[in-house]
Amino acid sequence: MTSNTGAPVVVGVDGSAAALDAVRVAAREAAQRQRPLRVVHAFIWPLTRVPVDPVPGAPAGAGLRNQAERYVAEAIAEAGKAAPEVAVTGVVVDGAATPVLLDESRDAALVVLGHRGLGGFAGLLIGSVTVQVSAHALCPVLVVRGEPRADGPVVVGVDGSANSTEAVAFAFEEASHRGAPLIAVQAWLFPSPVGPGDILPLVYDLDAYAAEEERVLAESVAGFAERYPDVPVRHRLVRGSPARVLVDESEAAQLVVVGARGRGPLSGLLLGSVSHAVLHHAHSPVAIVRHPKRADAS
Repeated sequence: MTSNTGAPVVVGVDGSAAALDAVRVAAREAAQRQRPLRVVHAFIWPLTRVPVDPVPGAPAGAGLRNQAERYVAEAIAEAGKAAPEVAVTGVVVDGAATPVLLDESRDAALVVLGHRGLGGFAGLLIGSVTVQVSAHALCPVLVVRGEPRADGPVVVGVDGSANSTEAVAFAFEEASHRGAPLIAVQAWLFPSPVGPGDILPLVYDLDAYAAEEERVLAESVAGFAERYPDVPVRHRLVRGSPARVLVDESEAAQLVVVGARGRGPLSGLLLGSVSHAVLHHAHSPVAIVRHPKRADAS
């Protein structure tokens, strides 16, 4: 059995098919990392003063709390099928999904979520809980979307920012666990301001700018490549929209990894424009990684 010590992989469940997809992926992640799996259902009904226990005379197993317990039990059973060697526990926690999962992220190695759930906005590409947890979690968040696959590379977006460095570190670790090659992608359109008051030139030397981007890409990857000699690495420097390039790369990838925010003019957003677009449109699971100092500040 996988070690039951250390920070767990946490997966949020709500009874939806997307949540069970997330459970299967989370179980395999826990097995690869040799960590326990913690299944969490956020039980919001007590906050609304709705009766949660069976009414007198109701059939055995009736009531909202019993239903929540069944969601967790079903998820635990599914995890056991996907990775029987993993130690799995489950819990129903009173509270709304976002704050419950953010609290879980404090002690988690990874939080795994489905791309949408049972709420009134289930038709959206990505559920609001998933976006909020991805933006604020204190550990990496893996969002299961598209068709999870065992082949294909791990793809990571690189831009030289602190969040990008954390994403590269996570991507190398994932590639090593999975026995997969890594593709480090740096995409650019034109220079953009990186701080308030930056003044950009009216004319650019695009060859010089491309050379600088290539240097950033090589330096961002070099140290990790030495640390993970088992991971084959390929660099891709592409002139184009970073979001579009990463979404295109996701078609053949088993995982895409991005920093929560980058170095561009919108880097102050909780979830940057590139990570937000990739989260909504990727064809593979997406990992969102935040720099610890930035996470602590929010």
